[in-house]
Amino acid sequence: MKLYQTIYSIVFFSLALSCFAQNTKSITVESLLKDMVDRDAIARFPTTNFRLKQESSYNRASKTPEDTDGWFINHDFNSKETDHNFIRTEEKNGKKEWVLMEHIGPGAIVRTWMPFLKPDKPDTDITIKIYLDGNDEPVFEGNMLGLLDGTSDIPYPLAHQSLRSAVSFFPIPYAKSCKITTDAMPFFYQFTYRAYDDYTPIKTLTKEDFKNAMQLTKKVGELLLNPEKVENGEQVSFSARLGSKKEKSVALPNGTGAIRKLSVTLDNYKNPEVTRTVVLKIEFDGEETVWCPIGDFFGSGIGLNPYQGWYRTVNEDGTMTSRWVMPYQKSGKISVVNLGKKSVKVNVKATVGSWQWDDDTMYFNAAWRGQYPVSTRPYSDWNYVTLKGRGVYVGDALTIMNPVEKWWGEGDEKIWVDGEDFPSIFGTGTEDYYAYSWGGRSTDFYEHPFHAQPKCYVYNKLNRKTTKERNTSGYSTETRSRALDIMPFSSSLQLDMEIWSWTDCEMGYGVGMYWYGDKQTTSNRIPDEKEVLNVPPLPKGFPKN
Repeated sequence: MKLYQTIYSIVFFSLALSCFAQNTKSITVESLLKDMVDRDAIARFPTTNFRLKQESSYNRASKTPEDTDGWFINHDFNSKETDHNFIRTEEKNGKKEWVLMEHIGPGAIVRTWMPFLKPDKPDTDITIKIYLDGNDEPVFEGNMLGLLDGTSDIPYPLAHQSLRSAVSFFPIPYAKSCKITTDAMPFFYQFTYRAYDDYTPIKTLTKEDFKNAMQLTKKVGELLLNPEKVENGEQVSFSARLGSKKEKSVALPNGTGAIRKLSVTLDNYKNPEVTRTVVLKIEFDGEETVWCPIGDFFGSGIGLNPYQGWYRTVNEDGTMTSRWVMPYQKSGKISVVNLGKKSVKVNVKATVGSWQWDDDTMYFNAAWRGQYPVSTRPYSDWNYVTLKGRGVYVGDALTIMNPVEKWWGEGDEKIWVDGEDFPSIFGTGTEDYYAYSWGGRSTDFYEHPFHAQPKCYVYNKLNRKTTKERNTSGYSTETRSRALDIMPFSSSLQLDMEIWSWTDCEMGYGVGMYWYGDKQTTSNRIPDEKEVLNVPPLPKGFPKN
């Protein structure tokens, strides 16, 4: 009888797996590339379950928030003195290799980040190898920076050289396992990957697959660099001069639909405080899901700081555009409120297109948190947002007011998903999270479809003017949006950013966060008009826009 039950269980399990494979679309490099530029896809909860995880060089002494000495330790790299921030070393063909990532199970690498070993040296002699499914031959092998910075086989913008960093978003799927090694001790690193459920059907990337997908890779790159194309739809708009504390709204077309493009202009955008004190509000199906200062919603921060991204663009003429897809079932409303003291002329235009609502459709949310002052001592974790329910986290924009010249951004991001005991994502520095490195020297403008540093004022106290000297006093804005590296959560998500400056001082923090969620999904962020009006002051003598 027991033998019969065992055979029955094996047959039943095999049939279940067969049905699962037949009913689940196989994941390939081509399907992932297409998903990267499918804005509709992130408005639906993923039908193929995965957890976003990361292997990084975070300090292994960080084990629990209760151990404050270890939790806030700042040695997030490897050196001869402390060569412990990787998995292990092993020998292959008589040569030593450092193992940076090892994942057993189906998955896909969706983001890589590595900095220059020295701030002014954009090269290294270290070789990196990416092994899939236990194969002895790596699918990728090359210079640790050059392989993933857009100067080798993976073309720009899927791989590119950010500020003193190599960053790649090229997807690398695998069915069984992934191991990444280097032939010398690594420095800082991050490998972000999707860990799929067991038995998820995945086509492991081969060298031939990579070659065959190159035409699609280039097409996706062209789309990312030319993001303006949006589906046609019904136009809704309004123009109004809003006095202090005044609000103006426009209703969306009744019935099921989705905002596919939203543009806002403010006539007094050269006043840096206007983009903080004018707030965007959006309501879907009777619930307000967006409450965010204009600048933080569009990734501009305080002031008008132009850049172009896949989901958002800020133009020199003051036009700020969002291409987040925002579905609703029955009704919606867009509102703008002026919390500032001076009147502001506002123009709002939205394109509302069709949408097929289903059980996986989620509402778009945007919220904001601001605080001034924020003390840098003792070290602490500053919560961006905590979410309860089901949803997908898709991006944020951080604006910092730093009153001193020394670098402010050593703090690591720590992202906890579904009540886990240790963060799925434990980073190596705030600038690393926003895809650049050597923050105290990387004060230049840069942009990419998925991240940007739109503006970083540099102020020299001695000359009392902006200079080319590299320090980070004043305001700086960093923004990141997600495509393949979205973070799904079934019950909760908590995103904390460590406050870690080289100086004991009081800073200003403001962050806009974006996510999709069910109607029942909640956050700990509530509208805070008082904090919106608490705009952190620039250092004394700092020039305004």
